[in-house]
Amino acid sequence: MSSSRSMEDREWDVPGGYGDDPRPARARRTERRPALWRAPFSAYYYREVGYALSGLPVAIAGFSVSITMFCFGLGTFVTVLGLPVLGALTSLARGFGRLERARVRGMLALDVPAPEPVRQVRPGNWGAITARLADAAGWKAVLYQVVMFPWAVFSFSVTLVFLLLGWVMALYPLYHWVFPTYTPWHGYRLFDYSDSDGIQHVYEVQAPWQIAGLSVIGLLLVFLTTQLVRGLTNVNRAAARGLLGR
Repeated sequence: MSSSRSMEDREWDVPGGYGDDPRPARARRTERRPALWRAPFSAYYYREVGYALSGLPVAIAGFSVSITMFCFGLGTFVTVLGLPVLGALTSLARGFGRLERARVRGMLALDVPAPEPVRQVRPGNWGAITARLADAAGWKAVLYQVVMFPWAVFSFSVTLVFLLLGWVMALYPLYHWVFPTYTPWHGYRLFDYSDSDGIQHVYEVQAPWQIAGLSVIGLLLVFLTTQLVRGLTNVNRAAARGLLGR
């Protein structure tokens, strides 16, 4: 093995990904990232896309539950009811964290070790409640649900827009014929407006060089989108490491 290989390569380049320990002490990658030239056609990239798109409904559920229970628990903190609610919040947040680690492992090729289980020092129901109130991993999971919600909205929007835009432009030569055949346009109309003198300005993509140029720009955008999605999901990887792991 060459000493010049990156630490990331050595992390997963062992049988089973992690050697003999089924529960690694730190997050490890389980799959090598594809090269830039083949990224748009790799399953790895589309799993990242799937993660970004499916993350929005999961984030909505986690955020809604976390905010609702936190506000209710805080509002009833002076009563006996508030403490069990906040204790249940950390338990539910751990459940959402477990789901998120599974999504990160399956779709982002990163295995994040689970935090240590809750340690109950005092016996009984109140011992269980106070243990969950003092659960640092549970509160970090709550924080994850709250702070990552706006990021999930942003990632969903950016990923969907760039993914569709790139492929729609790249594949334009395949469906250019639809416009002159079924519409009054001679090609895809980029703009159509009239200036102050009443002169109409129309620009349609119809010449061969225009069609080819639009397709090339679309291909460049397709390759750019792979790096954009990678950057977006790297934030999720970092957040999962810091807030959902050990």
